[in-house]
Amino acid sequence: MNKSAVVVGVGEMGSVFARGFLRSGYTVHPVIRGMEMRSVAEEVADPGLVLLAVGEADLHEQLDKVPETWRDRLVLLQNELLPGDWQKYALDPTVISVWFEKKKGQDSKVIIPSPVYGRYAQQVSDALASIDIPVRVLADEAALLHELVLKNVYILTTNIAGLDVGGNVGQLWTEHNALARSVAADIIKLQEVLTGQSLDSQALLDGMVAAFEGDREHMCMGRSAPARLQRALALAEENGLVLETLLRISKR
Repeated sequence: MNKSAVVVGVGEMGSVFARGFLRSGYTVHPVIRGMEMRSVAEEVADPGLVLLAVGEADLHEQLDKVPETWRDRLVLLQNELLPGDWQKYALDPTVISVWFEKKKGQDSKVIIPSPVYGRYAQQVSDALASIDIPVRVLADEAALLHELVLKNVYILTTNIAGLDVGGNVGQLWTEHNALARSVAADIIKLQEVLTGQSLDSQALLDGMVAAFEGDREHMCMGRSAPARLQRALALAEENGLVLETLLRISKR
């Protein structure tokens, strides 16, 4: 087996995966800011896999630049990710929904096991297991879609509700339950439009609450919260959807 990995974007998250690959015996080739993927691909034309660990705001620009020899080796990990994001580039990546947090100067903090699906799912699982991060390998694409939507519901609900009330996820669910449910309902409507599918709202709410219980102290609102709200409203407008709770929060 080809035990080499390219890691595009060696920030906090990319560095965790890089360490896992190194612990699993991989040679890791980093692509840092200012480097071009095509230049690295000239030297590393046949990697075992290619992890694209750039932020969600940079994802589409980078997907468009993936060298031809790397296209069938991709692993994606971004938040706010749905199948349409990679299908428009005719890609079939391995995808992990990341449920651990990594902040500067701190070790990784696991909320719940991270689900992964695709050609390189086992390699990703083994790499993260080597640094004590639990992963679940999924059975099919339907399971992956559910997990991606669930992560979107969790992160958008907590970030956007956090703009309104602050606090952590335990406080959000206990003290502002109606707000949390109302924001989540808006997010699920948006996810249904973006995926073109009817979704199981109760299963998504149950999954979100299970993640809350995994780390009740997790703060609702990160630096990306305002941008997430604006991105959600822009997507809603593009698709003719009115999300009343999100609009109310944005006006405040």
